[in-house]
Amino acid sequence: MDVYENYLLSVVVPVYNEENGIEPFLERTEKVLEEIGCDYEIIFSLDPSTDRTYEVIKENMKRNRRIKLITMSRRFRQAAATMAGVLNCGGDICVVIDVDLQDPPEVIPELVAKWKEGYDVVYAQRIDRQGETRIRKLIDLTAYRVINFLSQVDIPVDTADFRLINRRVIEELRKMPETNMFFRGMVSYIGFKQTAVRYHREARAEDESKYNRLFGEFRMGFHGIFCFSSKPLEYVTFLGAGITAIGSLLFFIWFVQKKLLKQKETIVSGLAALVWFIGGIQVFVSGLLGEYVTRIYDDVKGRQRFIIDEFDENK
Repeated sequence: MDVYENYLLSVVVPVYNEENGIEPFLERTEKVLEEIGCDYEIIFSLDPSTDRTYEVIKENMKRNRRIKLITMSRRFRQAAATMAGVLNCGGDICVVIDVDLQDPPEVIPELVAKWKEGYDVVYAQRIDRQGETRIRKLIDLTAYRVINFLSQVDIPVDTADFRLINRRVIEELRKMPETNMFFRGMVSYIGFKQTAVRYHREARAEDESKYNRLFGEFRMGFHGIFCFSSKPLEYVTFLGAGITAIGSLLFFIWFVQKKLLKQKETIVSGLAALVWFIGGIQVFVSGLLGEYVTRIYDDVKGRQRFIIDEFDENK
């Protein structure tokens, strides 16, 4: 059997409070998947919502047997919902996409075409971002560059979770036990053959993402730094050595002025300022170490990364 001709495509969609976005998403996505001509499944991975998202998905499942639903036991947030869908999909390839239509489903055939060329990972890379504020664009512009500067894994800039991965990558993800999941970082860490498809990101169909997007981006940014790099600790070590050297130099100057030259005016006030500065650095370093220790603590506990309440495979 030629896997490039007879394959199952899984589309994983993490959702939370998206009752108005489900049907517009399905209308465009189902059309695209039918045009591709492959067997497919659409897996909604639902953080328990306060609106009718669950009911809307269930109604559409009656219409299309290829629509499936994973419901989390409580709100585990987007990263866990995404991973739950990826690890429970049955496809030879899997596309992760948001429901808000900012990432157009019409790009999926291009991702599949690159996979057929022999790539294991095909990530969608934004050319521009419609409907987003300058502040948001500036944050995203700098975030990846900061992460890549500090991280030991190169994460492609101007990308999100919208990408295609094959079964080989999914099985490698299954072997990664960390609790703090950073999907795009984990996929980059795995390696294999990766390439990009460039696309124009659309304005969001609905007015606002129900996931806390800005806070969520900061959270994922911290995961990208602390889960994939020890460089912050290295830089802080050099910083501490530098401050120690400066402090020693100032103490030597004070000693010469006070004890050898018998000067009444010394740099004691400067030393006091230095003490405050060093105190601030100590607090910063303590927080930095705390971020690493917290992640170690989460992993050592060995708790499930997510708990599924229901997996309706719509058979």
